[in-house]
Amino acid sequence: MDNSSWTGVSHFILLGISTHPDEQIPLFLLFLLMYIINISGNFFIFALIVSAPHLHTPMYVFLSNLALTDISFTSTTVPKMLENIFSSTKTISYMGCLAQTYFFICFAAMENFLLAVMAYDRYIAICLPLRYPTILTRRLCIQMVVLCHVLSHLHALLHTLLMGQLIFCADNRIPHFFCDLYPLMKISCTSTRLNTLMIHTEGIIVINGALVIIIASYAFIISAVLQIPSANGRWKAFSTCGSHLTVVTIFYGTLTWIYFRPLSSYSVTKGRIVTVMYTVVTPMLNPFIYSLRNGDVKKAFSKWVKRL
Repeated sequence: MDNSSWTGVSHFILLGISTHPDEQIPLFLLFLLMYIINISGNFFIFALIVSAPHLHTPMYVFLSNLALTDISFTSTTVPKMLENIFSSTKTISYMGCLAQTYFFICFAAMENFLLAVMAYDRYIAICLPLRYPTILTRRLCIQMVVLCHVLSHLHALLHTLLMGQLIFCADNRIPHFFCDLYPLMKISCTSTRLNTLMIHTEGIIVINGALVIIIASYAFIISAVLQIPSANGRWKAFSTCGSHLTVVTIFYGTLTWIYFRPLSSYSVTKGRIVTVMYTVVTPMLNPFIYSLRNGDVKKAFSKWVKRL
């Protein structure tokens, strides 16, 4: 395309999940319900941990941060999507789009790092139980959470700055419900080679680095648990990891399917559906996964109900 046909883009049009008029109200009600469940469920987990002194341990410090991250992660995309469903223009400003991209990447990376930290916590608790209080001190927990925040913002800043270097043509329609990396790169007039390279190098290092920590932690956990003589003891040890493993499987499975493939093979239709899984469904399910399979949380909830 000749340079003369390039135009400055002041805004983008978010086409959403579906363009069929008869599907708009059902989609609005569905995503509004999931958003309400997500916000209320994660806020409840956070409030419960803060209010229960016996939950002021490293594991629940990380879980409370995960709950806040899930609230922020979903709030980056869903409110704008709900607004656009009944909007005649369905627009988002250029700077608003970059801001949405930044915070989306930031909170996705934050969840990634927190899941790795939580796996390390389970490794220390099961493999080195006697040294747990001396290794995972309050100071170390705070340092790990701060590091997760710093790395997440640096990761998001890198990819957002690269996205800001792209030039967009007159066609400013994004076939998605938010400003995601691949849909934006698809409509760019300029080469996205550097963006793709960074996703497949720095992005893979960030995601796979955390995944390696998780896999290594669970390899040691499985090895330690298999040495427990009683079946009841083995089950009890594994049950403390079940909820975390469920979240890890859903989050990394969908994330890998979307981003770690060539841009040319990216399917917008399939990408929208899979993106919903880790941006909306997983954050909504996290409170239920961690509360229904966690004795400490259920005990804290019972005490809270009795005080009412």
